[in-house]
Amino acid sequence: MGDAVDLVLAQWRRERPDLDVWPMGVIGRISRLSRLLDRELKEFFAAHGLENWEFDMLATLRRSGPPYELTAGALNRAAMVTSGAITNRIDRMAAKGLVDRVPDGTDRRSVRVRLTERGLATADELVVLHVANEARLLEALDPEERDQLVNALRRLLESLGDTSLG
Repeated sequence: MGDAVDLVLAQWRRERPDLDVWPMGVIGRISRLSRLLDRELKEFFAAHGLENWEFDMLATLRRSGPPYELTAGALNRAAMVTSGAITNRIDRMAAKGLVDRVPDGTDRRSVRVRLTERGLATADELVVLHVANEARLLEALDPEERDQLVNALRRLLESLGDTSLG
């Protein structure tokens, strides 16, 4: 059967038999899979009135533990966006009643972003549905294949410098 990347590889092998194009098979599939998963997740979160980044922010705050708050700077680092973008995102989520800005008790120049009761309830409800949706997206893989994929992807991420220490 094959996938779309197989066709691309076959074309390159026909046109450039001197070139070993195996890396295109890996990178091409990761790229295509990323776009497909992004689309699936965008549709999932839209059905719940959120954008991907909004859930990401809710989940980041929820994972932080009580009182479910972080500085804007910590959210900025987690989201990997500009400080202007994070301010805009906080504004939009505050307008939806999902987060509040609270003064930082130790640094008067800093503000903390805290989940509201509504934000906490939304995060707790949606994370269950999100995990089930992700399981659905991965159901083509058996448990051994999932473990192999996780280990291979972790190794690749680490080799490219994406570690919890970095």
